[in-house]
Amino acid sequence: MVDANKGWAVGADGTILATIDGGATPWTAQTSNTIKSLRSAYMVDANNGWIATDDGAILATANGGAAWSMQQCTLNTSADDLKLSASQGWQNIKQYTLGIGKIFGALAAVTPGQDGLPPRAQDYEGNEAEKSGLYALLDVDLFNILCLPGVTDFDANNALSVLSKAEELCKRRRAFLIIDSPDSWKTYGEAMNSLADFDSVRSENAAMYYPRVQMPDTLDNNRLRTFPPCGIIAGVYARTDSTRGVWKAPAGQEASMGGVSGLVCKLNDQENGGLNPLGLNCLRLFPVTGSVVWGARTLHGADVLASEWKYIPVRRTALFIEESLYRGTKWAVFEPNDEPLWAQLRLNIGAFMHNLFRQGAFQGQSPRDAYLVKCDKETTTQNDINLGIVNILVGFAPLKPAEFVMIKIQQLAGQVQA
Repeated sequence: MVDANKGWAVGADGTILATIDGGATPWTAQTSNTIKSLRSAYMVDANNGWIATDDGAILATANGGAAWSMQQCTLNTSADDLKLSASQGWQNIKQYTLGIGKIFGALAAVTPGQDGLPPRAQDYEGNEAEKSGLYALLDVDLFNILCLPGVTDFDANNALSVLSKAEELCKRRRAFLIIDSPDSWKTYGEAMNSLADFDSVRSENAAMYYPRVQMPDTLDNNRLRTFPPCGIIAGVYARTDSTRGVWKAPAGQEASMGGVSGLVCKLNDQENGGLNPLGLNCLRLFPVTGSVVWGARTLHGADVLASEWKYIPVRRTALFIEESLYRGTKWAVFEPNDEPLWAQLRLNIGAFMHNLFRQGAFQGQSPRDAYLVKCDKETTTQNDINLGIVNILVGFAPLKPAEFVMIKIQQLAGQVQA
């Protein structure tokens, strides 16, 4: 039904019936190309059927549409009340009342549903006020990795719009964004020439991976299919976090990608060395070790930017510490803002940082070299106290991955023993 007065129905024999006055006059047959919309309708056969309107009204017929009549669907209406013949399999009823009607009343012969269409750029972007799209995550207590498969396959403007909003949301929530390279990057040259298109979304809270992966598609008799790698990369992150810690780079021979049969583009060392300094992480295929992640830079990690957040593990360690301390110091709210509180904060945060040091999260031979925690009258001034603010300074010496192993060989010649 377009509205309460305009609508159409399709008969079991293919007949299209239409009305312009809610069924007060006989419905007339129409050709399908003149029909534009349908809300809810079902024909048992050419002579028996019903239509449900948006306002809850029920139009029913027992003679093929020659005399449709209006019936009001109340809260106590059951599926049996709407049956116009002995046939089963009613569909599209908006609401049932439990305990009314026979068991076989409505779902005896349902038809399968259809998959929805792929999400569009506006579906991802959503609306922050309505908490739709990306902003549905505002209701999530905690997330630290965000994947948006397929976004880079939109046209350039839509892709950058979605990614910029996702990157901004990740910064607010102390999360990390994994970005897929576009499906159009089939060769090393295409990646080199097109990477600049993403300069506007270069962020310390995001990383991009190239190329796409090939895996068996279980829904297509295990034929090889190309997939965006972000979900696989997120799994590598999670595995590395649980086995080694967030401070370990999710790359190297340990960062194997299980189930991956191949890559769209097989890169060599020279090509890897060209993309890596630009902040694009490469996926490689090696003998014996198989497919692995072979890059650990953020999109802000291009050499020319000289960013302190060049590496993924350094940035994610900082996010982990920041989120942990934010949640772990909420007890201090409304406590007297003076030296006893500051000492307790130093003690609690120092214990947390020392535990990370013992796990190997920081460089340095002693805690003094590895981290610092400062919370006193220097960090929290009298003006801060008047404003109800306590300031805590936490610093750490991060571990950075050894991207390149440099070997120097020197030959000794002409050495004569005296």
